[in-house]
Amino acid sequence: MEASHVAAICTLVVLLLAAETQVSVAVTCSPTQLSSCVSAITSSTPPSRLCCSKIKEQKPCLCQYLRNPSLRKFINTPNARRVASTCGTPFPKC
Repeated sequence: MEASHVAAICTLVVLLLAAETQVSVAVTCSPTQLSSCVSAITSSTPPSRLCCSKIKEQKPCLCQYLRNPSLRKFINTPNARRVASTCGTPFPKC
């Protein structure tokens, strides 16, 4: 194979890999996004699909919420940990 063909193939592979890379989208931290989880956190009801999707979406914000004294008392509870675990989102270690 000619050097120009090898270079073209390498360039194509790099472009394909770059296209496959997921673009990181900034999350807007808003504790109200977790409102669908209130019943699961305050009782023993299982979390809804919406709750789980919101927990996964807000995961980058959880440490920020834990540092807020007004929110910490709701988020740093056994039920909140259970909900996060049920949703497959590890509880953050901040």
